Amino acid sequence: MEIFWFIPTNGDVRYLNSYEGARPATFEYTRQIAQAVDQLGYTGVLIPTGKTCEEGFIVASSLISATKDLKFLVAVRPGIMAPSFAARLSSTLDRFSDGRLLINVVAGGDPVELAGEGFFLDHDERYKLTDEFLTIWRNLFTEKTVDFDGHYLKLTGGELPYETVQRPYPPLYFGGSSDIAMQVAAKHIDAYLTWGEPPAQVAQKIAKMRKLAEEQGRTIKFGIRLHIIVRKTEAEAWKVANDLIQFVDDETIQQAQKVFSRMDSEGQRLMTALHKGDRSKLEISPNLWAGVGLVRTGAGTALVGDPDTVAARIQEYADLGIETFIFSGYPHLEEAYHVAELLFPKLPIKKKASTNDQVFFSPFGGDIKSVTLK
Repeated sequence: MEIFWFIPTNGDVRYLNSYEGARPATFEYTRQIAQAVDQLGYTGVLIPTGKTCEEGFIVASSLISATKDLKFLVAVRPGIMAPSFAARLSSTLDRFSDGRLLINVVAGGDPVELAGEGFFLDHDERYKLTDEFLTIWRNLFTEKTVDFDGHYLKLTGGELPYETVQRPYPPLYFGGSSDIAMQVAAKHIDAYLTWGEPPAQVAQKIAKMRKLAEEQGRTIKFGIRLHIIVRKTEAEAWKVANDLIQFVDDETIQQAQKVFSRMDSEGQRLMTALHKGDRSKLEISPNLWAGVGLVRTGAGTALVGDPDTVAARIQEYADLGIETFIFSGYPHLEEAYHVAELLFPKLPIKKKASTNDQVFFSPFGGDIKSVTLK
């Protein structure tokens, strides 16, 4: 399995709904996180998208020279970006990073935010446009010139003159839970992402996506997006989870639920349905906690527990076919270390070859102990 982390480009927090311990998303802080997870052995990082986030392609490009092996999962936005421009961005970043770019296709789920971008198509039309966008985007990497005349998009003599490191193009990732989103995914993408729903629901999604992909003559991989809270003991981990939402009051939850209700994202609807705004019923499946989703859009669940328990829960998802796990935790710098130090030794993760043997000297003299950092 591959473990990814998250770059909080709209700022980081220690507690939800509180400025206490909050940190702005400066270049220096995002670089700290990127360098830490690169050295710790994470495969890559997800860079989020949206009006409150710093622009993903710029963030990723600024972090290339600060990292060695880290891959960057960066969003393209059908309807907001032209497919030819998105292809040029992708091509350049793939070459300049020596093949460390992954593409996250985001069709958007908040009509109010999309209106602020000048994009007014309804839910199903957005995915029909995304189908045309991805057809053009992919063809630009595989054909000498591209002509396309669709319902939403048109291109004449499109060209992408420079070859990418990854062939035929940087891998495409995609998350969408509606029927039309899954149909578009089956046709175009390389890895399908789900948010952290209970294993039984994830199993249903995977089965449906596999069938749709087979109908297209394709096979795809699967990933999951989750928060994670792991400590040496179960009691410690649950205390951290409860502390995270200690400043979340009922009024804030109600306000958040109103925002969620205006969205036409099926994935967001499923996330909200897991807790229904009720903070008394947040463990929705063994060790799967929905506290983050009370007030945050997107990924709203976290795996909580000691290393052995959390590793077992992760393995449950892996047994369903999940290969890529995209984790995050508050605050992201410290939690990246907690996860790597406590959880990585319990997981069959892909690791880069390393000669990073370190010798530790006792401050009191005496024996020298040599260990390998993994």
